[in-house]
Amino acid sequence: MKKHIIYTLLGVLILSSCGTQNRVATSKKQPKKTTRVVKTTPKAEPVEVVKTTPKVEVKTPKTATKSTTEMYIETYSEVAKKEMERHGIPASITLAQGILESGSGKGELTMRSNNHFGIKCHRGWKGQRVYHDDDEDQECFRKYANPAYSFTDHSLFLTGRSRYASLFKLPKDDYKGWAKGLKKAGYATDRKYPKKLIALIERYELYKYDAEVLGKKPEDAKKVTTHNDRYTVTKGDTLYSIARKHKLSVDKLKSLNGLEDNDIFVGQVLFVKPLPKDF
Repeated sequence: MKKHIIYTLLGVLILSSCGTQNRVATSKKQPKKTTRVVKTTPKAEPVEVVKTTPKVEVKTPKTATKSTTEMYIETYSEVAKKEMERHGIPASITLAQGILESGSGKGELTMRSNNHFGIKCHRGWKGQRVYHDDDEDQECFRKYANPAYSFTDHSLFLTGRSRYASLFKLPKDDYKGWAKGLKKAGYATDRKYPKKLIALIERYELYKYDAEVLGKKPEDAKKVTTHNDRYTVTKGDTLYSIARKHKLSVDKLKSLNGLEDNDIFVGQVLFVKPLPKDF
């Protein structure tokens, strides 16, 4: 009987333990895991904005190139002024003649001889010489060791010849009177010679060098204008008509202007009043 009870209790215990194991096994059963895919938008990195200053192209102004004539004036203006101080020939006339006769220092004759004024040998010239085609073939021209000697000889050439004497009675800055007088006295054969000289003087304002020598202020350096003490010859004029108009004798008029004959030309400037320094 006791054995029967013991077996019964053991059976109950065994059955209860199995039920417990089944419950535990059932409780341990885990639900299936579900994986959720979450799409994320990547964060945009901040963009650094760099402000740039636009490049400004700076153009360097081109240096104005001086012409050959301007270089010539710059080179010889002081020489011309000294010749004016020594001999009374307007520096403007000297420079204009040099530019015209020498091709601004680049003419063939000038390059070969340093002769800036086209002065021919003439009688009595004992210096060096070159031969160059001019009015005639292979004419004789003076040659100088230095251009400065050419400027000095130009002054001596004009002061040493009586046919240019009347020019030295003109006001020292009367470049128009000088330009016309040079042609009249035979310095050049070109009929337009006076106009060419005057055009050069006024284009490059060469009259300012005359003013410097005469001690005038820069604002007083200007183009030649009309004067009460002189008269410009027009078509149909004669010495007699001019003298009568200004209540002078013909001899007095000739004396005032250093004229040796009665020939005058249109555009010629004549003194019609005595100059205090001469009378």
